[in-house]
Amino acid sequence: MTVSADVDRWIFGEAWTGSQIQDHVTTLCDTIGPRWSGTQAEWQTIDYIRSVMARCGLDRVEVEEFDFVSWSWSRANAWVLADQADRFDLDILPFIRCPSFRVDAQIVDVGFGTQREIDKAGPLNGRVAIMAMAHEPFSEPIPPAYRLRQVAAAGASAAIVIDPKTGGRREYHSAHDSRDPDFDHPPLPCVAATREDAARLRRTPAARIHIDVETAAPRVQSANVHGVLEGELWPEEDLVLGGHHDTVFGTPGGNDNSSGTIAVLETARVLAQLRKTLGTRPGRSIHFVTYAAEEQGFQGASQFVTSHYAAEHRPRLALNLDELSAGPMKGIVLGFEHLRPLVQQQLDTMGDGLACHVMAQLDNSSDHFPYLRRGMDAAHLWRWRFRSRHAEADFHHEPADTADKLNVRELKEYVAQMSRLMLRLSQVEPGAWPPLGVSTDDAAARVEAERGSVVRVF
Repeated sequence: MTVSADVDRWIFGEAWTGSQIQDHVTTLCDTIGPRWSGTQAEWQTIDYIRSVMARCGLDRVEVEEFDFVSWSWSRANAWVLADQADRFDLDILPFIRCPSFRVDAQIVDVGFGTQREIDKAGPLNGRVAIMAMAHEPFSEPIPPAYRLRQVAAAGASAAIVIDPKTGGRREYHSAHDSRDPDFDHPPLPCVAATREDAARLRRTPAARIHIDVETAAPRVQSANVHGVLEGELWPEEDLVLGGHHDTVFGTPGGNDNSSGTIAVLETARVLAQLRKTLGTRPGRSIHFVTYAAEEQGFQGASQFVTSHYAAEHRPRLALNLDELSAGPMKGIVLGFEHLRPLVQQQLDTMGDGLACHVMAQLDNSSDHFPYLRRGMDAAHLWRWRFRSRHAEADFHHEPADTADKLNVRELKEYVAQMSRLMLRLSQVEPGAWPPLGVSTDDAAARVEAERGSVVRVF
């Protein structure tokens, strides 16, 4: 089956002139604002998304609740005492899932936290280590979480991790590896500090630091929002388009991830309206999902995969939308190789020079990973997220990721292209698809082999 030029023109026109993006931006970023999963603000978001999906005219919309152990903090203070006359305060943020702790100890600089630098620093027993988040130039890259594990093994009581951004900025960070079931918390108490504060700390190496952090780990309720546009020819076969609706503390998440949430809603609206206006239906069912708790270990996506998919029933492809205002769309990035010819063929029919690539590792950075680690075909969009991104989109996990960081004009193009691609994929004959994913055992073995590696993102 082919998508006609008239349908393509209609999709682009509706995505552009019928856009409701600005209304969604205002509601999510300004009216609701920060929406850490499990909070009242997230439940406002869930209700809003449900109502938008219902208005789209999807065949069914469900709020799928689950509970999980969340995390929050109520106090994070730090000050340095070089001598009785020289005290200064630090602006810190606890790492996500950092425990409560108090420490009064000497500071030691461990550079980038490589084993060579730790050994050079001498005994760390009971001391607070200062470590750069960035990778050591020219050396084999080691994820920060694993460098912190080395710092903990050397006896440090806590770590101050230097945010690489300038201008007094610091953001929420995690120190775990979702590929490692035994590595879901920071290996020692960790806080993030600004680059400028860290530079001052390094100028006072004999100083003592006092840190007082209070956190909690309550069990909370959250939910994914799930809407379905049923297929006409193969309704039992699924395509999934999803993106997380939660944010970290204190940020309205213009780019991360109001952009992806809105693209899911707008693609659902365009394709439902296409069916109503022109009678053009998807061949297989398209599932539109906004996931909860991505910022807390992909809890929502993991729940969705567990609830809906097993070895005998898998999606044809799950496409994840995250940080879509970081740069223009360039194509699709798959987790597994076997879908590459089929997806590239569909992109070629769109005539926009979009490319299909395959990750060197199973990308564990967002909500496509719960699919990949079970051997299910999943992908994310190729865009300038990690380098050469828009300067105004270089805000991540911090309060300045506001509504103005969402690029409305580019997001309209994303919606149009996602609508065209999902419609095309839905109409590919079942016999033209390769087998579904890879075995769960093969996927698990690959995840195990890739533990501790830095995922190549471009």
